[in-house]
This record gives sequence, structure tokens and C-alpha cells, in this order.
Amino acid sequence: MPKISQWFIGTAVIYVIVGMIGGIIMGAQQDFSLAPAHAHLNLIGWVSLALMGFYYNANPAKAASRLATIQFWVSTIGLWIMIPGLVLTLRGAPSGEPIVIAGSIITLLGMVLFAVAIFGRTPSRA
Repeated sequence: MPKISQWFIGTAVIYVIVGMIGGIIMGAQQDFSLAPAHAHLNLIGWVSLALMGFYYNANPAKAASRLATIQFWVSTIGLWIMIPGLVLTLRGAPSGEPIVIAGSIITLLGMVLFAVAIFGRTPSRA
């Protein structure tokens, strides 16, 4: 399995564990005010990143590209910014909104880079 696939899938597993722990805590406290952050972490962090890892595993030439590494870091950093910003926003902190907006835009850029990786030309094997 290409290293980048391991990065995507490995970090996705960490995100789903964190998301599951958050869901258990919400359920135990019967406070679901952070459910949107929980859902975003699981959907983007777990599902999307894992699917990206599986895609790169199935396409090793694209996995070996510099674009795949850049896309991993852009997607990861976007998620790291977006989720705390969303938590702040859901908790009523006005400072959270610009953070969640910035994180969302960076996360979107990560997905656009993934689209470029999918639809772009496969790097040649010199």
C-alpha cells in the first residue's frame, strides 16, 4: 500500500475514534449541541479521507505524485481548523465563525485538489 494511502486511512481512523468518543460523551450527557461538529468530523475526517486513501491505493502512480501529499496536508489542516471553529461557533463564540469559514475553504481546496488528482493526467513513469 502506498505511504500516502496509509496516511489518509490512518488519520481517518483517528478521526473516527475521536468522533465516536465525542458521540458517546454527547449521548451520556444528553447534550447534542455539538452534533454538527461530530457529523463533520466523521463525514469529512473519517469517510472522505478514508475514501481518498482507498483511491490512492488503487492508483499508485497518482499516489506517488507530489499532488497527493499536498492534498493530504491541505485536507488535514483544513479539518484541523474547521472542527474547532465549528465547536466555538456552536458554543456561541463570535470568534468561531471566521475560523470555521477559513477551515471550510481550506477543506474545500483539499477536495478540489483531489478532483485534480482524479481527473488530471497520471504522472509518467520516467
